[in-house]
Amino acid sequence: MSKPIKTCVLGVGLGGLVFHVPFVLILPQYFTLHAVMERNPASPNRGKAHEKFDGKGSINMSNVKIHRTLDAVVSDPEVELVVVTTPNETHYSLAKAALQAGKHVLVDKPVTATSQEAKELGALAKSKGLVLYGFQNRRWDSDFLALRRLLSLPASSPQSLGEIHEFESQTLTLFAASYDRYRTDVKGTWKDEPKPSNGLVYDLGAHLIDQALALFGRPEKVTAFISNMRGVGSPEVDDNFTIFFHYPVRSGGSHPLTVILRAAILSARAPQLRYVVRGTKGTFLKYGLDVQEDQIKAMDSPEGIINQPGYGKEPESIWGEVQNFKGEDIVSTTWPTEEAGCYVELWKNLGEAIRNGKEQAVKWEESAAVIEMIELSHQSSKEGRTVPVPKA
Repeated sequence: MSKPIKTCVLGVGLGGLVFHVPFVLILPQYFTLHAVMERNPASPNRGKAHEKFDGKGSINMSNVKIHRTLDAVVSDPEVELVVVTTPNETHYSLAKAALQAGKHVLVDKPVTATSQEAKELGALAKSKGLVLYGFQNRRWDSDFLALRRLLSLPASSPQSLGEIHEFESQTLTLFAASYDRYRTDVKGTWKDEPKPSNGLVYDLGAHLIDQALALFGRPEKVTAFISNMRGVGSPEVDDNFTIFFHYPVRSGGSHPLTVILRAAILSARAPQLRYVVRGTKGTFLKYGLDVQEDQIKAMDSPEGIINQPGYGKEPESIWGEVQNFKGEDIVSTTWPTEEAGCYVELWKNLGEAIRNGKEQAVKWEESAAVIEMIELSHQSSKEGRTVPVPKA
């Protein structure tokens, strides 16, 4: 890297303070936290990010500015990268304004409310030669890395699942193909308001769908069941979904593939089921969640992301299980989660893409495809039918 990228983070909620500001602070070879946009800071020079991180370990926030408006951000000539981590319905307008001002942009999920908006932002970034990056950090969850390693085994491996014909992903809090978090009421935040791109499909579904597309590509058809199961809050804000992606028989294969993505608020189980993957030679079963979010929340200093022993390491108690056919018997073996979760790799790739033109690990077209699948899922559920997926 040449010089660090001067960065402004828009938003100081959970996303900003857990998934964005900490990583900008711990990667000084890539980024400098130049500013934070906070509408109502405690004082002109000290806001929530300062209170949370200043003086923790070797972190010094004294030179970090507070911008109270978007105009102040886009008119600041020193800002090179804008991180959008604000309420969902604002993502498109904020990202567009930043791109028009010549800034690189990282957008939290869901990147936009519509696929047309996502395509428009992509075209704008391309026309200006700017990096536009979707924050699909759950590709760097430890359990997803373990799953990808399993699916890459050669057919000759005794733990190979063979040809995959069914993939089901479920989970608690953020991510998998099923995120279930038991709650009978609404929290009263902006996420419970009937606004564009709110609801569980846009929230957790954006991660689940991204993982499925990263593994298997675009499906042929989509069938979805989306509802407000609890019957509280606005009926327009969904809190439960089951989405089926239908794939045809692949080249060289013999079986079609069905991907099942689930999330629900009313799911009383611990640990939550994460993955069930069925193939012609075996089945993979996995419980539990990636530990990074909880670890970051508990850290005294975000520097622990870099230097804390065990960061991102999944406990052996929730390692996966592989069951394979061996003659007429079924043999069970443990599938260890060897790689630690590493959201930091997304940030390193972002820095390299901006400074050195490195290929993006998360391409904008992939994030736009996630929004397209969300739109098709809502269409399927509303119309009560399976809908075809247009060719890319």
